[in-house]
Amino acid sequence: MQGGILPFQGQKAIANAPQPSPRGVAVLQAVRHRMQTLPPLQPGTLYLVATPIGNLEDITHRAVRTLRECDLVAAEDTRHTGQLLKHLGISKPLISCFQHSETRRAPEMIERLRSGGTIAYVTDAGTPGVSDPGERLVRMILEAGLRVESVPGPCAVLAALTASGLPTAQFHFTGFLPRKSGARRNQLSRLAAVPGTLVFYESPHRVEKLLVDLAALWPATPVVLARELTKKFEQYLRGTADQLRQQLAAGTVRGEFVVLVGEPRANSSLPAEADAEDAAQLDRD
Repeated sequence: MQGGILPFQGQKAIANAPQPSPRGVAVLQAVRHRMQTLPPLQPGTLYLVATPIGNLEDITHRAVRTLRECDLVAAEDTRHTGQLLKHLGISKPLISCFQHSETRRAPEMIERLRSGGTIAYVTDAGTPGVSDPGERLVRMILEAGLRVESVPGPCAVLAALTASGLPTAQFHFTGFLPRKSGARRNQLSRLAAVPGTLVFYESPHRVEKLLVDLAALWPATPVVLARELTKKFEQYLRGTADQLRQQLAAGTVRGEFVVLVGEPRANSSLPAEADAEDAAQLDRD
């Protein structure tokens, strides 16, 4: 999922923070010692490194160490990742590996891994392979008999789900729904019987159309919209689909959304004129 990066803004807060207790100092020293004695990265391994979805403070120590110690960084967008590495004070060779180049890039990366190299793969924001490039690359690396390791961290799906107030014991993530309204409604209808909370990604240009479809199918079902996650203007909107559509219509819609749909979900029949309109709009959506 795409995401702009916010600069680190915690220096003043850190300076004003209370000093740790003697026990706290001992714990911090133990953590630092452990980090200094960690084994090196394992040769011949592709590391999937999760990166911030908005706030640079969310990057993990392990992600930074992996980026610092790997031989090569493969990135969805080298310009975007270059900014992140510069912020972290890391200088590494960078190659591009985006959605339409994974298959082409994989043999080169396999050869480097077979030679004992280590590669960190990052996308623009969040966890590689989750509605982002990476799935095909991982499959090809594994088929070559090589090792893949996840370096977990920020993920918009989990960030939105845990703060949504909707059930978290079961959830079903579908990524981006089809762009065409007819195909989108058909997929939503098939998801009606899936237990747990439904989670989607949606662009600001199509989120209102999705809310219209949700209101037609499940008018009383609770829906949560999460936008600008981890950024200054992070926002959660809660209500029925129609209530949320009216809220969005009253202002400017910006930022990618995580859309969460609760239960119960019983399919409502769509008006015949809506079906006819879908047929006429299929090529214009």
